[in-house]
Amino acid sequence: MERTTIKFRCKRDVRGMIKYFKYIIIFLFSITNANALIEVDITRGNLNPLPIAVSPLSIDSNSKEALQKTLKKKNIGSEISKVVENNLQTSGLFNPLSKDAFLQKPDIAHLKPRFEDWSLIKAQALITGKVIYKNEKLRVEFRLWDVLAGKEMMALAFTTVPTNWRRVGHIITDKVYERLTGEKGYFDTRIIYVSEEGPKTKRIKKLAIMDQDGFNTKYLTLGNELVLTPRFNPTNQMVTYLSYFRNLPRVYLLDIETGIQEVVGDFPGMTFAPRFSPNGKKIIMSFAMDGNSDIYTMDLENRVVERITNHPSIDTSPSYSPDGKYICFNSDRSGYQQIYVMKSDGTKVKRISFGKGLYGTPVWSPRGDLIAFTKLHKGKFYIGVMRTDGSGERLLTENFYQEAPSWSPNGRVLIFYRETKSDSEGKGFSAKLWSIDLTGYNERLVDTETDASDPSWSSLLSN
Repeated sequence: MERTTIKFRCKRDVRGMIKYFKYIIIFLFSITNANALIEVDITRGNLNPLPIAVSPLSIDSNSKEALQKTLKKKNIGSEISKVVENNLQTSGLFNPLSKDAFLQKPDIAHLKPRFEDWSLIKAQALITGKVIYKNEKLRVEFRLWDVLAGKEMMALAFTTVPTNWRRVGHIITDKVYERLTGEKGYFDTRIIYVSEEGPKTKRIKKLAIMDQDGFNTKYLTLGNELVLTPRFNPTNQMVTYLSYFRNLPRVYLLDIETGIQEVVGDFPGMTFAPRFSPNGKKIIMSFAMDGNSDIYTMDLENRVVERITNHPSIDTSPSYSPDGKYICFNSDRSGYQQIYVMKSDGTKVKRISFGKGLYGTPVWSPRGDLIAFTKLHKGKFYIGVMRTDGSGERLLTENFYQEAPSWSPNGRVLIFYRETKSDSEGKGFSAKLWSIDLTGYNERLVDTETDASDPSWSSLLSN
């Protein structure tokens, strides 16, 4: 049996300090049954979600007792299966079946499912698993079964420290998602955002980071300074963001691993919307001075600043294409705010949006095929997507106020924030994170401990 070992890291913050936990993934078997009958149409949203049974992971009594003492969880096998089930449910592509209908015990199902029992409850796919605690390590085995064909599709095992049990659930989901859809998942990821508390007129804003399902929230700043627009670098180890120091805007870099923060630039004017280049070696941003705003880049190694646009208009919100060859941005050079695309050196500027309304916050998809944006038309805000040449515009969601879309790493889901109306005293105001897939059908509220805005989605933490 061929075995492959892959190491990856999980970051944890304690007052700005991040420690690594290392995983070891051991592939037990190759993916089998290439001609499996199951397939999920990712283009149809939740119209026909796949019925899938997620069996609680079996666990022996000794492991159960030891892990209960270590993790303060009654049954870690059931907890991991709940993570997988929740991830699949929120994707909109799967319909996890009620465990009350299961006929087979978890330990027996993991060894050899009685496919007729699972067919009886209309399951088309089945996930089983086993948890073992030995030598202070957590070992999780899981299998994906094609119920219709009566065959195993995948079998993997993971060994890690017990505290990483939730990440194991996310990685299992990613593997299942990829096997059934043919595309990478987005569950073993994190989201950084601006945490907001207090009345509308006096909000306390802090940088916060959490798992994509809303768990394991950590706060990276203290809230004594205003923070805006945090963005991950390609390795997920660094974040760039805008903060106000003594009422002056500064662009910062924050090392999530060490908690070390440094000022990228202290410019005499207003700075907006910093983002990393695809290779992480540059930051692109807009810089306002004398009533004009242009786009600049800064080389992080030598801190050389280069001006990319030079136009008597407001150019802002730049975002690189995945290959780094192009930049999309919004500008009012046509008289009102629209989306433009140019080469990364600032040449060959081309307007791509021509619909009614104002367009802003364009963000290039990690797949390279679409640009997401915010649109204001007739007093309503929309989150939409268009092709990189401006064709195929689709508005996915509308509301009183919403903006700042950010892509999942597989380019299938957008996260953004939405605000509610308030009265003249600011009462009734809230800001929440929402997500929606490209079909426009699967819209959901993303759980956060506080109000939240300006989300940014990380790339996959593991492959």
